Amino acid sequence: MTPTDDHPPSIEEKLNQCEEKIGYRFNNRSLLQSALTHSSGADSRADSNERLEFLGDSILGFIVCDKLYRDFPDYQEGDLTKLKSVVVSRSTCTRISQKIGLTNLLVLGKAFSVKKDLPDSLLANVFESLIAAVFLDGGYDATQTFVLRYIEPEIQLAFHSGTKENFKSLLQQFTQKEFGMPPNYIVLTESGPDHSKSFQVAAVVDDHVHQSAWGRNKKEAEQKAAQNALRHFQQID
Repeated sequence: MTPTDDHPPSIEEKLNQCEEKIGYRFNNRSLLQSALTHSSGADSRADSNERLEFLGDSILGFIVCDKLYRDFPDYQEGDLTKLKSVVVSRSTCTRISQKIGLTNLLVLGKAFSVKKDLPDSLLANVFESLIAAVFLDGGYDATQTFVLRYIEPEIQLAFHSGTKENFKSLLQQFTQKEFGMPPNYIVLTESGPDHSKSFQVAAVVDDHVHQSAWGRNKKEAEQKAAQNALRHFQQID
């Protein structure tokens, strides 16, 4: 029988639907049930997802940090921290829970039965709880696969929304994907006194030297040179 408002899905049906949606089958389904159970719908707080949320928050942070460290080699600590803060934010985790379709699968108390919109914090926490449940059930590799399936698009969204000026990172990602190697930057010319030098730099990709650019320092010149290379590859306007 298909669940309706008069006949809401049973716990077993919710577990089945959740496994289907996330593409992971639990060996210990009590972990999944705990991950979906808000404290309002639990017999005791120990049966809710609060402890799992605590663990999942740390696991999510580690997987994201590892991914950012590997994918953005020219980012310094401050840039990585800013990107991470967006990717693991409450709004991002809430959006992922909604995308998966977890809203109707949660085990909630009667206080939520008349509410159409659940708090963002509740939806964010359930995604982190699921991460911990998968980790405890299937180990790190399964968890990393689960997390990155939903987090990678969010990383790209955060990167393109918040760091549009970082053409070096854009070029790095493109060349790694297309050529299996990072770009190099060569200084062609220096001009001006020591205290106020300008630099002419070109990006080299797969042994091809792209249109050079001038900058007030090497970092600025490299950004402009990367921008020229990206235009050559038609990756930007």
